[in-house]
Amino acid sequence: MKGGKWILSTDSMEENKKKLVQRSDIGEEYKWDLQDIYPDIQAWEADFQVVKDRIPGFKQFQGKLGESAENLLECFRYSDQTSQKILRLFQYAARKKDEDTRISENQSLFDRVLSLSTELSSNTSFITPEILAIPEAKLEEFLNVNEELAICRHYIDDLTRTRSHVLSAELERVIAMTSEMGSAPNQIFVMLNNADIKYPAIKDEDGNEVELTKGRYIKFTQSKDRRVRKDAFEAFYVPYENHKNTMATTLASKVKGSIFYTKVRNYNSTLEASLDDDNIPVSVYDNLIQTVSDNLEPMYKYMKLRKKVLGVDELHMYDVNVSIIKDVDIKIPFEEAKETIIKAVAPLGKEYQEILRNGLTSHWVDVYETEGKTSGAYSAGVYGVHPYVLMNYNDTLDSMYTLAHEMGHALHSHFSSEAQPFLYHRYKIFLAEVASTLNEILLMDYLVKNTKDKGFKLAVLNHFLEQFRGIVYRQTLFAEFERMIHQKAESGQPLTHELLGKLYYELNQKYYGPDMVVDPQISLEWSRIPHFYYGFYVYKYATGFSAATALAQRILEEGQPAIENYLSFLKAGNSDYPINILKKAGVDMSTPEPIEQALNKFKDAVAEVEKLLT
Repeated sequence: MKGGKWILSTDSMEENKKKLVQRSDIGEEYKWDLQDIYPDIQAWEADFQVVKDRIPGFKQFQGKLGESAENLLECFRYSDQTSQKILRLFQYAARKKDEDTRISENQSLFDRVLSLSTELSSNTSFITPEILAIPEAKLEEFLNVNEELAICRHYIDDLTRTRSHVLSAELERVIAMTSEMGSAPNQIFVMLNNADIKYPAIKDEDGNEVELTKGRYIKFTQSKDRRVRKDAFEAFYVPYENHKNTMATTLASKVKGSIFYTKVRNYNSTLEASLDDDNIPVSVYDNLIQTVSDNLEPMYKYMKLRKKVLGVDELHMYDVNVSIIKDVDIKIPFEEAKETIIKAVAPLGKEYQEILRNGLTSHWVDVYETEGKTSGAYSAGVYGVHPYVLMNYNDTLDSMYTLAHEMGHALHSHFSSEAQPFLYHRYKIFLAEVASTLNEILLMDYLVKNTKDKGFKLAVLNHFLEQFRGIVYRQTLFAEFERMIHQKAESGQPLTHELLGKLYYELNQKYYGPDMVVDPQISLEWSRIPHFYYGFYVYKYATGFSAATALAQRILEEGQPAIENYLSFLKAGNSDYPINILKKAGVDMSTPEPIEQALNKFKDAVAEVEKLLT
């Protein structure tokens, strides 16, 4: 935004082609400052030695945790002090490594701290079994007589609630020995999908023959040239067709492994076993799928609009990634993005706004892409210091949204670390995408309200529609597919490539609707999705986005009471179960309401885009 107007440019592609600069060429104001963690390598080495010396000290607690509340408390203290130091060591080494992956000294720091972490884990493995060996009545007595230990109640409750699923020490040892074998399907998939699969060549927009890669495939599916999109889509699935039996057997083996562990640990289903780590009821998973399934009409309307805008007789699967907004290329320099995001989060109150401003101006963020720097973007919290955010900012609308997203993660970590003891400072993955997505929603709301430029407004709304389609609808499709294949396998039905393809094809028909020609190649897409090896993970993206949408709406409509509830959510960390933390913030993910609110926002955005395009 320059002089009050957004810059609509056609030369950003040329800017992106410039040679990558070296880290030394970037101004210090655009780099994170790792001296806030350690002033120098010598200080890091000193703490490394401290942790190394502390690890044997855990032996003093072994076999004694059940003797007294004091012993248990001292073990927790010793563990937290050690873990806090090793976390700081890890974060410093990881951030140094990511600054420039070519520097072997930084990789060495990272490798050393990983080895130290393994050593620590090995020497603390007795703690959980010993706590679970303490009778419940005795544990309750410990918590009642020692006020300091009482702080650990939720942590202990979370351990002991799974007591019925924990086996004898000998059987647990045997189960632990199967971990490498149990991860084999995932490793086979990774090697096959990333190392062995080779894609055919196609002709690009200029008629040049180019071998497909995963990265090029994404680029080609966004091409304005429909012939390129179609060729890329059809060619991309050729190797998956050739390996479909192997892929099906690999995924089936992963599912069988999950069923084995489910039965051994006395759970009713693989879904129940997977959700138990976060103490999430199965009804939350089922509710997501049912609510989205009951509200597919906005998605159908979006596909119909996409078909109309693209001007095609038939909308195919290779038409879903190309932008429907034509000839709008937006340049947003970092300094302008920074100020825009600060303004956009004003509904969250001055405290949040000022902490965000401080983070953006106090070396939390490593801004620009440089040679050797890790790609992508992330936020990493450092307890007792502040979060760090890695960006590869490139002056685009997407980059501004990514910055808002990562700063949402960062402030979640900041508030959680400030409010909680080390034991509870790390929030669960079920909650992780809420704060980041809420920032993006507030940014969209601000941008739409503060521009009269039709092209820019369309670009903002289209960004939201595509994000929503990918995160809520598509991830729910994935979640339903996962539930289906596990239920089929649990009932004894073999997971052949024919069955997997049929289920996946029909789900695409269901989710995309009557205006989409579901091409036969999409029946193979299941074979390239790594998340299906993570065990009922993807639903968290959809629930997180829905919760964020509901919270943002409450904040915009209700003001201060909703702000206070949201700040309490950010400060909660892992001090309660995720579903309870969200309930206290005003969102009950066991009900359809927050998901319906999110779907209504998508519906409204589709209508607004349709209005602007007519």
